Amino acid sequence: MPDNSSRQRHVGLAVAYNAWQHFQATGDRDWLAARGGELIIEVTRMFASLADYDPAGDRFHISGVMGPDEYHDGYPETPGTGLRDNAYTNVLLSWLCERAADVLAELAGHPGDDLTGRLQVTAEEISRWSRLSRRLAVPFHPDGVLSQFDGYEDLAELDWGRYRTKYGNVGRLDLILEAENDATNRYKLAKQADVLMLIYLLGPAGVIGQLHRLGYPFAEPDLERTVEYYLARTANGSTLSRVVHASVLARIDESRAWQVFREALVADLDDTQGGTTREGIHLGAMSGTVDIISRAFAGLQTEAHALTFSPRLPARLGSAGFQVLYRGHRIDVSLNAETLRVHLQPCSAPPVRIGVEGLYQQLSGGDEMDFPWHRRKQEPSGLRTAVDKTPQPQVGRHTNE
Repeated sequence: MPDNSSRQRHVGLAVAYNAWQHFQATGDRDWLAARGGELIIEVTRMFASLADYDPAGDRFHISGVMGPDEYHDGYPETPGTGLRDNAYTNVLLSWLCERAADVLAELAGHPGDDLTGRLQVTAEEISRWSRLSRRLAVPFHPDGVLSQFDGYEDLAELDWGRYRTKYGNVGRLDLILEAENDATNRYKLAKQADVLMLIYLLGPAGVIGQLHRLGYPFAEPDLERTVEYYLARTANGSTLSRVVHASVLARIDESRAWQVFREALVADLDDTQGGTTREGIHLGAMSGTVDIISRAFAGLQTEAHALTFSPRLPARLGSAGFQVLYRGHRIDVSLNAETLRVHLQPCSAPPVRIGVEGLYQQLSGGDEMDFPWHRRKQEPSGLRTAVDKTPQPQVGRHTNE
């Protein structure tokens, strides 16, 4: 099969995303000035250079790319030439343009002047990033579902039932369809999460907020329909796919999140890809299951100046615990069905803000706090309802006596 993976330019966006997360977790401004800021700005520059402006629609478009799903390297009539306006690429670029501006704001003064001077960043360039963050094109289905790329809704539906009945494991639909003298480019499908990767990285509120910045009406019901649409059309050809799906489902349907989480856990134990385990374990998927515990079930996120949690612990999981390093603190986190506890091990790092479901508290090394939280009731459809009570924390000072 032809290898057009060089069109997967979205990988650069993920690297820049990780660079910003590193800064959020560490607060290391020296690193941001010397390394991280340059990386974020150069990736922003590269993607900005790919965007073409269409005055008729007052939108920027990016063509010739592949998304994370890997099963579409072009349109049915032009295979290998890439796609136009991949949603993951364009929405994440909009987000990254904002972060490039945040880098310069964070380093305002001589550190920022040194960085912009070294990279020869101009005011016109910064203005273009701001405009891109608001005017990149993002495609939608007529019913409001976020399209994987421009033209995705025009592709044919795959007869999933027939292929599962005939082949059983359809994770490698690319090879199956090639053997039938067919091609994945013709169908509404994905090897692994593509659009859903946005929700995995930015969270539901982040995706909705980014689309609003771009001028698109999009609400939680639209996001939930989008999740269901792509869950039904993903072959899970990568073990990482279920990691993403479990994390996304934790925000919508906790019982299904638990089921998919267990499937992700046994990928190597049960050799679910039919013979790959003997050649090596899927280390990324293994670490991804740990990430589900912290970022999905505990709802850990790093905000501008706080470490926050929004727990969504599945009913089948009685409790969970992990450790995280944040702004010089080693923090032990444990949660059960009623309480999330954070314990900052003794150290002299500056105090940090910890937030649980919108309630914030500043804590120092040695502090411990219990935050009550309330499991979100779910309608039969699996959709969330509002939290009915505001949690009240209990805080104590622990010493080494």
